[in-house]
Amino acid sequence: MVLKFEQMQEKVNAFDKAGLIKHEIEKTFACLKEFRQKFPFVENLREIELLNPDRLFRTNPDCIGEFFQKLEDIFKPLKYTTFGNSNIYRNTHLQINDFKLLLRITVDDRKTLTQKVDAKWERIGGIGQDKAFALKIIYSFNYENKTVLPIFNIEHLRYFINCTSNSLNESTKYFSIGQEYEHFTLELLKNKNSSPIARSWDNLYFTRFLYETYPPPLSSTQTQREAPNEEEKKRVTPITDEQLDMQGFVKLLGELQKQQKITGEEFRENRAIWMQLKPNDRELLVIRLKQRLNNESTTNNSTPKSQPIARRKL
Repeated sequence: MVLKFEQMQEKVNAFDKAGLIKHEIEKTFACLKEFRQKFPFVENLREIELLNPDRLFRTNPDCIGEFFQKLEDIFKPLKYTTFGNSNIYRNTHLQINDFKLLLRITVDDRKTLTQKVDAKWERIGGIGQDKAFALKIIYSFNYENKTVLPIFNIEHLRYFINCTSNSLNESTKYFSIGQEYEHFTLELLKNKNSSPIARSWDNLYFTRFLYETYPPPLSSTQTQREAPNEEEKKRVTPITDEQLDMQGFVKLLGELQKQQKITGEEFRENRAIWMQLKPNDRELLVIRLKQRLNNESTTNNSTPKSQPIARRKL
């Protein structure tokens, strides 16, 4: 019986003899490096705090921001990836503080790959549980560590291990998504590094080899779909008045937190309560928060100033 690893070796030896794919990968790396220069979060954490939400998604009119447009440009040539929908991009704009917290975890070299994947990405509305959106960001800010692969689907990782090795450890079925993802990533990297030729390849080039040589079955995942075309991108759901109001409210909370007039916990509490209030009550809450922001007197309210405004009776 011919071992799958030996078969992989033969395919590695025959791969991309003309160097055309390697040339494409070099272009992808150029885009990736340009992205990292524009968003130097790894080198300077303060750049995360200065991130303008309009660089994620612009409103009036709605359009994708520079951050996500650059990510699309990076991964589009790889063909096997899909991108977040416009609602996810819009929600990162509205939930900028949540997104900044996730970015800080992403670039923290003290965090394991498991911890980065298992971070609370689902706080951003629309991301769901598959983590594909998060994995693109995690890879982009950690690719130089050589312990991550631009494979954004656990089914694909498992499939590639099965294609390149005769043994597949399934003991991770009870792990978290992050633990399972890290486990299969390490297993696949072991297969790569066992090959004298593939060992010298960058992980991005090796990933392209896998998708070109062992294309996953279409039924195994939705990430096989092509990126949205330009016509689909134009079909962006118009932002609602409530979303615009929410955007303004979050900005107000952000300014209060910036001036240390509310804590991070109060920020989250006020935002959660705002979503449960009726429109008139929301206006009262905004007025009271603006009074705190402007150091205006709140003598008309019998609740002590030291108590978080969101907990006051309206």
